Amino acid sequence: MSKLYDRTTKTLLTLALAIVCVLYLFPILWFLLSSLKPGNELFSYPLTIFPKHATFENFSNAWNTLDFFKYFKNTFISATITTVLTVLASATCGYALAKYDRKWLRIFFVCIIATTMLPTEVIMNPTFSVIKATGLYNRLAGIIIPSINTATGIFMFRSFFVTVPDSLIESARIDGASDGRIFASIMFPIARPIVMTLSIFSFQWRWNDYIWPLIVLNDPDKYTLQVALRSIIGAQNVNWSLLLASSVISILPLVLVFVVFQRYIMNSGSTSGMKD
Repeated sequence: MSKLYDRTTKTLLTLALAIVCVLYLFPILWFLLSSLKPGNELFSYPLTIFPKHATFENFSNAWNTLDFFKYFKNTFISATITTVLTVLASATCGYALAKYDRKWLRIFFVCIIATTMLPTEVIMNPTFSVIKATGLYNRLAGIIIPSINTATGIFMFRSFFVTVPDSLIESARIDGASDGRIFASIMFPIARPIVMTLSIFSFQWRWNDYIWPLIVLNDPDKYTLQVALRSIIGAQNVNWSLLLASSVISILPLVLVFVVFQRYIMNSGSTSGMKD
């Protein structure tokens, strides 16, 4: 009876998980299949999921209409530099907050976490004033520098470094290692799961960022990909076939990054050899 109950429970849970997966995947499937539809099929009634006359002409038109190479380059440069600096800044800050026993550091950490409760729109005005005053307006540096520090990244690294035994650091100090060498040679390498996880998240955030680049960048030659996609939408009409195909092209690098680096996300075996 117990085995039958367990089997029934597992079956129901698996069925519920499958239903949830379908609910999440259905909009994505609709989006991908709609990018293959000719313009006259997108709003035909009754609506159909699968295209009746699938065509890849939408993708060729999108590629020829937008200078994807230029926008890919701008977005890749800003996203990559921001990601590298975000990881370094978050790791160093997280290490200090985790391993330095200072009361003011604990208060500082609470203040950092409190910033997550503020909507991004609240700090846009003062941040833009600083960017304008420092001459970073309409430059890629203007969208890179304000995005370096993230409370999420600092929290992730601090939470990880707290679990590292203090005896490991004390042993390194006895051997004559400085704090900088301890961080660079010991702490940062063993935090590789956090490094890879934050790198993927940060790259995704910056690749998909739209509002801040739209505010800071005014030169079309410096547009990021998401801002360039906005130019497809006209004041009176929208070329949906072109917009859908362009959107599919824009997410391909993110899919590639995730497929290549997903095995590094939160690798549970990274600290298996450590003992207190």
